[in-house]
Amino acid sequence: MSVWGNDLTLHAPATVLMRHYTSWTLRVADALHADCRRDIRLGRKWGFDAPKPTLVRAGRRRHPHRRVPPASDAAADPVIINARGSREYIRNDVFFRAIPLVLARHPNARFICVAMSGNEDAARWIEKLRILHAVELLPLVSQTELADLFRRSQVMVSPSIHDGTPNSLLEGMACGCFPVAGDLESIREWISQGENGLLVDATNPQELAGAIIQALKDKNLRHVAAGLNHQLIAERAEYARSMSQVTEFYKRVLAGPR
Repeated sequence: MSVWGNDLTLHAPATVLMRHYTSWTLRVADALHADCRRDIRLGRKWGFDAPKPTLVRAGRRRHPHRRVPPASDAAADPVIINARGSREYIRNDVFFRAIPLVLARHPNARFICVAMSGNEDAARWIEKLRILHAVELLPLVSQTELADLFRRSQVMVSPSIHDGTPNSLLEGMACGCFPVAGDLESIREWISQGENGLLVDATNPQELAGAIIQALKDKNLRHVAAGLNHQLIAERAEYARSMSQVTEFYKRVLAGPR
């Protein structure tokens, strides 16, 4: 069985049938593959037999990548990117409410929102908060374009209340963009608070704004984090290596006990 993202935190407990079939599937599964250690722990709570084989492995999607320093402070306007789009577990309402608080300290800041073009909720928040001048709603973009956006941005924001290991988080970290993310168990497997990113209560706009302001102010924090994250992604999420390990794991499982 392979579980990803919110399978065991959001979807599994959603209905009686989902709870039943999640538990049944994990009880009969011969192996469990997840993108975070949290889901191995949760899988055992849902009925997966502890001695059976497990693998934790995530790999960022392949796109042009090179090691880069954090976005230059020489740029006229600091840039903050939200690449999570519109999902029920992404608190974009909190993100938009944090923007005026950031603008009070950084009036030239620009906020890029990927996969939100035409989103009525986003448009309503922008109008209500009078932040149209500072926000750009983009459609879905290619992986190459997304990588370029990450490289142009000082900070990326992931205001999530459910998550496994988001691809966009790994991609932004790989591109040298400083992560500010919801404080979740799975995200703590990648981000150490105050070292290679900042973790916040994703339901609190003041806390989110404070973290963005701190990241914009502390150039050294961003610089150190960029180096740490480049090394972390290379070691734990390089696509070819991850897929090779996944392939070997599946081969061992299919071969059965020896």
